[in-house]
Amino acid sequence: MTANSSAEFLIWLLIAASVIAVVAKRIGIPYTVALVLGGLLLSVVPLPALAPLHQGNRPDWLTPDVILTLFLPALLFEGSLKIDLRHIKTDLLPLLLLANLGVLIATFATGLVVHYAVGMSLIVALLFGSMVSATDPISVLSIFKEVRVDERLSVLVEGESLLNDGTAVALFQILLAGAVAGRVSLVSGAGQFVLSVAGGALLGLALGYFVSKLTKRIDDAQIEITLTTILAYGTFLLALHLHLSGVIATVAAGLVIGNFATKTGMSARTLTALRSFWEYAAFIINSLVFLLIGLEVRLGGLLRLWKPILIAVAAIFLGRILSVYTIVPLSNLLSTPISFVWQHVLVWGGLRGALSLALALSLDSAFPYRDEILNLTFGVVVFSILIQGLSIKPLLRKLRLVSGDAS
Repeated sequence: MTANSSAEFLIWLLIAASVIAVVAKRIGIPYTVALVLGGLLLSVVPLPALAPLHQGNRPDWLTPDVILTLFLPALLFEGSLKIDLRHIKTDLLPLLLLANLGVLIATFATGLVVHYAVGMSLIVALLFGSMVSATDPISVLSIFKEVRVDERLSVLVEGESLLNDGTAVALFQILLAGAVAGRVSLVSGAGQFVLSVAGGALLGLALGYFVSKLTKRIDDAQIEITLTTILAYGTFLLALHLHLSGVIATVAAGLVIGNFATKTGMSARTLTALRSFWEYAAFIINSLVFLLIGLEVRLGGLLRLWKPILIAVAAIFLGRILSVYTIVPLSNLLSTPISFVWQHVLVWGGLRGALSLALALSLDSAFPYRDEILNLTFGVVVFSILIQGLSIKPLLRKLRLVSGDAS
């Protein structure tokens, strides 16, 4: 594929994303919902003008590894940049438990159900479970802002999503290596997991602190934004080179920039420019992820797999229910309690989104069950965004959580 055709492919994706954004705003539906529908539509519309977007026409350089490396660092860095550590201090214990133990419970519950009910091999089923165990709060948080939900509940939803991304990806990488090798050692896998997470966190904190010191000496918005871009991608790549968690490292670096550099070493003008840049980057990447998965998945394949998809959805809910309703009561004994009503919101508001899709796209084309995993993942995300995303507002009103009515 030539450079011109690659550029044409990306331009068509950006055109599609822009049109979908305008339509979503006009008809008043969440942008992520519109992206899901748009991706499905583009995959079946046989217009010659859309030929660059049709299956098989994706640029040769857009390999699974490139997709993961291009998409994940920016999404993770932008999310961590917005988190104020002062707000999550009260709920640090439940957040850490949900993001670590909760992901493990959800992965194994989902994997076991899919293994026995769908017939997928256990290691591949667990791999699928790790891919869909992380939550995506984009749609939920936009609704929270619209109806003015208690800020602490918003912090819980966003904080868990940010922290569980790293756990889910670290677990995904261990299980993927095991699936390729044909076996997974629990002892070595657990040791690798702890080393990957802890080492990644330390690396991200150190590099974030270093870049924070640099930005303090510079008063140029463009240079400082460039430094944060280098930090986001450089931290991710260096962590991978050292066999550490690139996700955890990037999140840790973003937290340092968002809570230290922006408060001590950046002017108001630079801070505004920085946030605008990373919000735009996240918008573009979310758009590309949803559109690419829509172009990869055949609607006929989704329809043929409706039973396995419903089983996967049920399995994910089982894992989420087990995680929230066992971990939160445990954390309530040691920290500020989270009400039972709020736990319902955590269960139903645990949407799946861009990270799950990016991990599905990252699987090599020769990987066993790749097509089935793509269809199951997209089916789960479609259900999550369309059904859960559109019903979260009525649920909040039913539970009397709008405008901080209850806690």
